[in-house]
Amino acid sequence: MAGSVIHLSVVVPVHNGADRLPGHLETLRQFVCARAQPTELILVDDHSEPGAARLLADFASSVAGVTLLRNPANRGKGYSVARGMSAARGSVRVFTDADLAYPVAEIERVVHELETGSDVAIACRVLPESRYLMSPSFFHYLYTRHLMSRVFNRVVRLALLPGILDTQAGLKGFTTRAAELIFPRLTVPGFGFDVELLYIARKHGLRIRQTAVHYRYEDEPSTVRFAADAVTMLRDLARIRWNDWRGRYG
Repeated sequence: MAGSVIHLSVVVPVHNGADRLPGHLETLRQFVCARAQPTELILVDDHSEPGAARLLADFASSVAGVTLLRNPANRGKGYSVARGMSAARGSVRVFTDADLAYPVAEIERVVHELETGSDVAIACRVLPESRYLMSPSFFHYLYTRHLMSRVFNRVVRLALLPGILDTQAGLKGFTTRAAELIFPRLTVPGFGFDVELLYIARKHGLRIRQTAVHYRYEDEPSTVRFAADAVTMLRDLARIRWNDWRGRYG
């Protein structure tokens, strides 16, 4: 791929998960190899444990078009995505979660939105056309998560992002211009970075498109983690507002 113009960069932040990594990496490899246009895969290892780190290193060394970046310490998803985006060369750039909760085919939906006039395209799990795949044993979790995420998103819409229905979906895409404008301005290293990047995009007048997706639930966080995440996210919202008042996003 040396010397060719990259059409799509796929950035994947990774932290541990050695038990499922081989299958997910193979799925990503097949996706990259099947695309007609030049595509690169950028894996950002957020200081995973040795088993996962070895899997990532072996995969990157054996598959063409793969770049592996390793953080010297655990820095968070926001930091990892920003680092991957800064290394990306594609004319369109998409990040997705390492667990592939969004099937790789959904990446093409995001790419289509970017190629038809959007600056930023984001998965939106609450649009009527979106679909969920999950075990019946997770039904109670879906209700809990949906309720909590709706409360959080309402706070986000009232405080920062009116009209954005799903800020936290782990599948988002950017044109080169949008990526180069947004990611150097990020200050939130954790999960609140999704809200921050959309706030920056909105502040600079970028066109944001929300697109329906298929989504797979395979994990059930504890109520304690939900509560801890909620506190962290509210703190991140205050940080974003404070940054804006200080002119950090100009």
